[in-house]
Amino acid sequence: MAKKIPEIPAASLADIAFMLLIFFLVTTTMDVDSGLRRKLPQWVDPAELDDDQQINERNVFVVLVNKNNDLLVEGDYERIENLRERTKEFMENPYNDENLPEKEPKEVPYFGEVMVTKGVISLRNDLDTKYGTYLAVQNELVAAINELRDKLANEKWGKPYDDLDEDQQKAVRDIYPQKISEAEPKGKI
Repeated sequence: MAKKIPEIPAASLADIAFMLLIFFLVTTTMDVDSGLRRKLPQWVDPAELDDDQQINERNVFVVLVNKNNDLLVEGDYERIENLRERTKEFMENPYNDENLPEKEPKEVPYFGEVMVTKGVISLRNDLDTKYGTYLAVQNELVAAINELRDKLANEKWGKPYDDLDEDQQKAVRDIYPQKISEAEPKGKI
C-alpha cells in the first residue's frame, strides 16, 4: 500500500501573502522630493514701493515660453540650448554694458567691496506650454547661475561651489543671487 503524502493547507496562503503585501506597502518609504526648489518672495504691492525699489527695465531678463513651446528671450526667438549662455552673460555683465543689468557696490565677506548685479530673471509661460519645456527652461536658468557660482568659487578658493562651507557659499550667493521671478501662466503669449 502506497504511503499517502500529507497535503500542505493552502487556504491561509492568500491571507499570508496579502498581509506581507500590506506590511511592505506600509513600511516602505517613498521618495517624493520631486519638483523645483524655490523660495517664493513675499508679495509686495507695487504702489507701496519707493522709487529706489522699483525695478529698472534694464535689470530684467525676460524669458517667455508660448503654447507652441517657442522660447522668446529679450524679444528674440532663441533655442533652449543658447539660454544658459545668454543668462550667464546677463547676470555677469563683465563689461558693465548699458543694455545689461546695473551693478551696485556691496560689502561681501571674503571678497570685500564688489560690484553686484541688480539683475532679475523674469519667466512667464503660456497655460498650454508643455511641462517638459518649462522644466528645460528652468534647468537652463538655474544651471547658468550655478555655473557662475562655480566659476567664482574656483577662482577664489580653487574648488567648486558645492564643496565650500556655508559662509563661503553665502558670500558667493550674495554676488550671484538666484533671482528668478515666475509670473502666473497666461494664455496666448
